[in-house]
Amino acid sequence: MPSVAKPSRVGSIARAEAYVDEGHFVSDLARRIAIRTESQALPASRAELERYIAGEMIPSFEKLGFVCRVFANPVAGQGPVLLATRIEDPKLPTVLGYGHGDVIAGQDGLWTKGKGPWHLDRDGDRLYGRGTADNKCQHTINMAALAAVLAERGGKLGFNAKYIIEMAEETGSAGLDEIVLANREAFAATVLIASDGPRATAGRPTIVLGNRGALTFDLVCKLREGGHHSGNWGGLLADPAIILAHAIASFVGPRGGLKLKAWLPPPIAANVRQALADVVIDGGENAPAPDPTWGEIGLTGPEKVYAWNSFAVLAMTAGNPQAPVNAIAPFARARCQLRYVVGTKVDDVLPALRRHLDTQNFKSVEIVALPEVARFEATRTDVDHPWAQWVMQSFARTSRTQPAVIPSSGGGVPNHLFQNGLGMPTIWVPHSYPGCSQHAPDEHILLPVARSALQLMAGLYWDLGEGGVPA
Repeated sequence: MPSVAKPSRVGSIARAEAYVDEGHFVSDLARRIAIRTESQALPASRAELERYIAGEMIPSFEKLGFVCRVFANPVAGQGPVLLATRIEDPKLPTVLGYGHGDVIAGQDGLWTKGKGPWHLDRDGDRLYGRGTADNKCQHTINMAALAAVLAERGGKLGFNAKYIIEMAEETGSAGLDEIVLANREAFAATVLIASDGPRATAGRPTIVLGNRGALTFDLVCKLREGGHHSGNWGGLLADPAIILAHAIASFVGPRGGLKLKAWLPPPIAANVRQALADVVIDGGENAPAPDPTWGEIGLTGPEKVYAWNSFAVLAMTAGNPQAPVNAIAPFARARCQLRYVVGTKVDDVLPALRRHLDTQNFKSVEIVALPEVARFEATRTDVDHPWAQWVMQSFARTSRTQPAVIPSSGGGVPNHLFQNGLGMPTIWVPHSYPGCSQHAPDEHILLPVARSALQLMAGLYWDLGEGGVPA
């Protein structure tokens, strides 16, 4: 009598590999890319956002034995939130996943690869289409890895699983906090293991334990109404653009280092430095090379972007740059942003700046808070947290290499909601790479990265069902 192969970790990973090798990954992703889920194009895109949930996500999760519940968004006009739940035994650990089905504007006429943003096209190892990297590919990978373990274990995961798919991430996750916090029990879990963003480098598995926060505000120097002839009044009237430039230079150095002590985070912890010691920032062939002389003196590149605070002027204007005239402008404005890590006294960021500007005699410069601009809170699961260490060990077992560990990513994700709102450790496993053209024309993923991501997640989900996870 022929022997029957015993369900195994190797078998789960083999099933995940077959999902890619036999073309199922490409066909599933192509179907999802074709749905034009531009959340920044509301209200025209509202029907497509709902179709992605009702016509694509719900049937796919129900095939995996999940019970689906859709929450209407409390923010008028925004897309819904799906919670898919599969409870095998209340005594087992519950893993919460997260993804988003909405995408930014397609920028249809600007693509140089394939047939445009709403058609998945392959060029060698690259798959082009809007949402490939952010985020349809990423939750497609995780769902397929769950399916591989279910098939290998004969219909069982060995743990409980919940999965969120939101449709408003690209508009700042509008409404998500309200939905989750009003339904804490429904969303409660032991740990968040989610996927978004890029790996540190394409060829190395990466674990992200949180994200830097972002506080955006305007600096405005308005001195008068209307412009005045620069020949007749130059040297007599104060120039708001010059005042604003010097005001910014008073708290940020000529190479981007922060001069305002109240904006500095605590010293970088030893375990964070150790985790970043072997991390390399490599955006790929189309990415700019980091400027080694920019930013905080004495820090490595990874420490600057993953463990320290940075300031940027996102936009700056005075007069009419498109059609300059010989006139001293009446006002100047700069859109500014501070990216900050855990431990920063964020509630004192703008008050401290006000005190500084007043002390430096820049009282004519106004600070304008921007409550309408999405603000991300800084979060971080400790590098030595048992769940972080457990995930690292699982990935090392699959890939036979130590994953890169990023304490705080540079991008904005709603991690605060899970870590602070629901009180769980959070681990993000990105399935894209830095050169993916995320948010730009020609967005794409690399097929080898997607295949390795499926291996990692199938191994991880298998290990979750084997027991021995952190308490």
